[in-house]
Amino acid sequence: MLPAVRLISEAAELAARRHNGMARKGRGNEPYINHLAEVANLLAAATDGADAELVAAGWLHDVIEDTDMTRDELVEKFSGRVASLVVECTDDMSLPKAERRQKQIEDAPKKSADAKLIKIADKISNTGARIQTDPTAEERDDLADYVRWATQVVAGCRGGNAWLDEKFDDAVKAARAVL
Repeated sequence: MLPAVRLISEAAELAARRHNGMARKGRGNEPYINHLAEVANLLAAATDGADAELVAAGWLHDVIEDTDMTRDELVEKFSGRVASLVVECTDDMSLPKAERRQKQIEDAPKKSADAKLIKIADKISNTGARIQTDPTAEERDDLADYVRWATQVVAGCRGGNAWLDEKFDDAVKAARAVL
């Protein structure tokens, strides 16, 4: 097992390389790596930096879904726990969007405690990224739709970390303020 700082650093580097050139949806065309950094940072703050594997999994939570990275490669490079958390947070991209969303709602309560934390951090980051100053009608509709769905997913994940639960509630309040 890598030392904590190295584990997180290597996860960040791999995430950056594998997501190179990808951008977040939305007005700002923000580099996708910013989302991964935010999720990892939320997890580090929520755990007071005590869980390097969780933070590494935060950096990597979309790497199987978005790239050709495999679980076995994650086990080899990081650990079985990091790989398991990433797999647990990976959507089946062969399903239509509506089915993937419904599956996230249904599966959220069954996830491990740590995967639930990653899911909440992911929803905090994605909600914040959708909040725009002077949103268009389309941006407002997207935000409202996302918040409705994310709230259902997070309902199945709550209770593992009060700070993350509160951060999600704050993100929802900020979103509703522009709706």
